[in-house]
Amino acid sequence: MGIGNIGLPGLLLIAVVVLVLFGRGKISSLMGEVGKGITAFKKGVDEGKQELEDQKAEAAKDVTPEDEKDKDKV
Repeated sequence: MGIGNIGLPGLLLIAVVVLVLFGRGKISSLMGEVGKGITAFKKGVDEGKQELEDQKAEAAKDVTPEDEKDKDKV
């Protein structure tokens, strides 16, 4: 009998024990902190993606010298 065979009754028992030990207020504040952490992580990932896209756009700029551009117009 391994830890993978807990099942629904076992999970409910664990939840009740945790609730009794820590109390409802402590658990709700802990879950609030977990939610804030997840939100901050998602924000960081989005900012990282935006930064990479900005770097790609900057790297794709036309870097031809001005005198070379003038020759193409003739």
